[in-house]
Amino acid sequence: MQRALLAASRRPGLRRVVVGTPATRHVVERFVAGETLADALTAVRALADDGIAVTLDHLGEDVTDRGEAKRTSDAYLAALEGLAGLGLGPAAEVSVKLSAFGQSLPDGGEDLALELVRPVVEAATALGTTVTLDMEDSTTVDSTLAVLAELRRDHPGTGAVLQAMLRRTEDDARALATAGSRVRLVKGAYREPPSAAFQDRREVDAAYARCLGVLMRGGGYPMVGSHDPVMVDLAQRLAAEYGRAADSWEVQMLYGIRPDEQRRLAAEGVRVRAYVPYGVDWYGYFMRRLAERPANLRFFLRSLATKG
Repeated sequence: MQRALLAASRRPGLRRVVVGTPATRHVVERFVAGETLADALTAVRALADDGIAVTLDHLGEDVTDRGEAKRTSDAYLAALEGLAGLGLGPAAEVSVKLSAFGQSLPDGGEDLALELVRPVVEAATALGTTVTLDMEDSTTVDSTLAVLAELRRDHPGTGAVLQAMLRRTEDDARALATAGSRVRLVKGAYREPPSAAFQDRREVDAAYARCLGVLMRGGGYPMVGSHDPVMVDLAQRLAAEYGRAADSWEVQMLYGIRPDEQRRLAAEGVRVRAYVPYGVDWYGYFMRRLAERPANLRFFLRSLATKG
């Protein structure tokens, strides 16, 4: 089922059916803060009131021309301007997918992505916050890390994301576990071949634990992107074992998933950041969330049945 959902996230025909179903919108509201920046800022304020930091994601990926990529850059500049008005500082950052900045365009896509994301990173720095580069499928890892290295020359706080399911990630974690390096570790939500990624859930969990250990022992700032209670507990134990201060690492969870647990951890003094997506292009993101957890799919089907 997971592979079918991940494949569906790339199927335009099915996308039209799902997006055009009114009942779907009710379900999407659980995982997506809204279609406008105003919607997203409302969600940010509510999370801030609960002591939860945020990273804002303007949804969109796989753009097909330079104009679309430029509009993505403009949307993030507007988002940062909106966040500035809330006065949250580093408690409100943004996350970007380089494919939305033109990374996959055939002629000079990587250079274009760097050109268009740089002003976003500069604006974030000026506001006292930062940008995290989301990681996409395995074919983009080298390109994304190359852009990261360029951005970190002037903006060392630029964050990276690593996916534990990829066989290469433990080595990447060692390379990035350096002083000041912000790294979000996730399990991964893309369909990958066995040559590139672990396929068995137990193998992925074991890889996540190994990579988490690397990051917690290192000199960087680990961002534990997981809803798995086992992994969050492991993170807390490793932080204690290696004498990490409470402000030297954080837990990150997706907007709408385990919100009570997010509030509980924050109340206990754990730094918690919610990944808050918004925008009209929510389909690919939504399908990957369904694929990640059976509970999400059950919720979706149950909601469609009651709304139909």
